[in-house]
Amino acid sequence: MDEEIRVPVELPLDEDGYLRRECPSCENEFKWFSHEEGDPNVEAVSQYFCPLCGVPADPDSWWTPEQIEYGLGSAGSEIDRVVGDAVADMFKDMKGFTFKPNADFSLDIETPDALAEPNDMVIVEPPCHPQEPVKVPETSISRVHCLICGTPFAA
Repeated sequence: MDEEIRVPVELPLDEDGYLRRECPSCENEFKWFSHEEGDPNVEAVSQYFCPLCGVPADPDSWWTPEQIEYGLGSAGSEIDRVVGDAVADMFKDMKGFTFKPNADFSLDIETPDALAEPNDMVIVEPPCHPQEPVKVPETSISRVHCLICGTPFAA
């Protein structure tokens, strides 16, 4: 089974259009602005810098534990379908054997409650990349790092 499973999952934004993130290094939370698909102001990068500690990481490294749990839970019914189909495919060409799938089969992946995003934190705009504002806790505005280049600045 080499099939890639893609299940779209929508994560909530706050009232200002920011998505909560968690630094894989310092494990502190902040938010970055969620640009529209195809926005010409989005700079393609191979890594982002944590606005709080300045350590870089790959673009797919910033999920919060709640977002990961929500994403996995949201994919539960699709995973059940793919596993059921794979089991049925294993037996379809066996002579002298009849496979009857169990319609009640489930891996029992719990469907999560919807996430909610509070409108917290303070918006800061780096002078080097003003098109990439972030939200940080109010106690962190004295030294913030640019999400794109890592340059420190004071808000």
